[in-house]
Amino acid sequence: MINQQRICDEFMRQAAIDSPSFKEAEMAKYLENRFKELGADIYFDDAGEKIGSNSGNMIARLPGTRAGEPLLLSVHMDTVTPADNVQPVLKDGIFTSAGETILGGDDKSGIVEIIEAIEVLKEQDIPYGPLEIVVSVCEEQGLLGAKNLDFTQFKAKRGVALDTTGTDIVINRAPAANRFKIEISGHEAHAGVCPEQGISAIQIAGRSIAKMVLGRIDPETTANIGTIHGGLAANIIPKQVTLRGEVRSHDINKLRQYTDQIISAVEEEVDKATITVGNETKRATMTLELKEDFSPMGVAEDAPILQIIREAGAALGRPQEIRAAGGGSDANVFNGNGIEMVIIATGMNKVHTINEQLAVADMVKTSELLVEIIRRA
Repeated sequence: MINQQRICDEFMRQAAIDSPSFKEAEMAKYLENRFKELGADIYFDDAGEKIGSNSGNMIARLPGTRAGEPLLLSVHMDTVTPADNVQPVLKDGIFTSAGETILGGDDKSGIVEIIEAIEVLKEQDIPYGPLEIVVSVCEEQGLLGAKNLDFTQFKAKRGVALDTTGTDIVINRAPAANRFKIEISGHEAHAGVCPEQGISAIQIAGRSIAKMVLGRIDPETTANIGTIHGGLAANIIPKQVTLRGEVRSHDINKLRQYTDQIISAVEEEVDKATITVGNETKRATMTLELKEDFSPMGVAEDAPILQIIREAGAALGRPQEIRAAGGGSDANVFNGNGIEMVIIATGMNKVHTINEQLAVADMVKTSELLVEIIRRA
């Protein structure tokens, strides 16, 4: 039923179109034409203007061949970097990148699988209900495209995102996340002549981090300091340092608890960092930027969308593994806006690296599953 050569040709075309976050316009134009060929009505929103991308989110609608509640399909058109002059190579049924770039299977594999599923539905005259398809921008930059969607325009109440590794895997739970930026300010001084007159922002940061619980905290929770920037030269007591990090948890109370612990660790060390030079008391200070990166995703085991997916897998003789994940995706945003959405695997492998791989056989399997899901929705 699935046309393997068509999948290969489609992925080869898409992967060769560079589409890093904020620069998706060329990919958007290609997808507009491709989905129009499939009979979809296409609309681009104004998310690009709001977030600084050269394209908005693409919304495609197909009326289907029977009445019913729409099914929403979600993918994203942007990729991580390095993504300049991507050259996809197919050898022994495996796509890789020819050069020092990512391949782009995250998430072009999902886009290809949606296109192939629609091709098959039409070729085989398989009855299916209305489809609402969102191809977002800047997913890799904190789900920016999805966060700027106008959710009032969708009729669907359930959906499937194609955006995780492996095959026959369904993600029904994902954590919420807080992202933070902490700027610590000390006082400069010459490191060799008068170090006693300075307050080292880097030293404050180091002491703070040593008190934090980071990494895998428990099965539901992780925390990380991702970047540290500061200092001017080896012979200057550093005045400024900036910490950027995140906390993720499936439990909102734990998310709040461990976020507060990280902030408190910095506050305590900043409060202790005081010196007296002559008659002047110098103190360290800090500023905090804290934001909710995305809300939690939790779809019940007995939810209708999961029942449809189980039935689709059973029809193919492929039981689906339903499990939780540690990453965030557009599905978090959709669930947060009242659309019950789970994530299915697309076959992507070693994503976000120059060693990224994608097996054609895995794209065939996901396309088969998607056909069965859509016909049952």
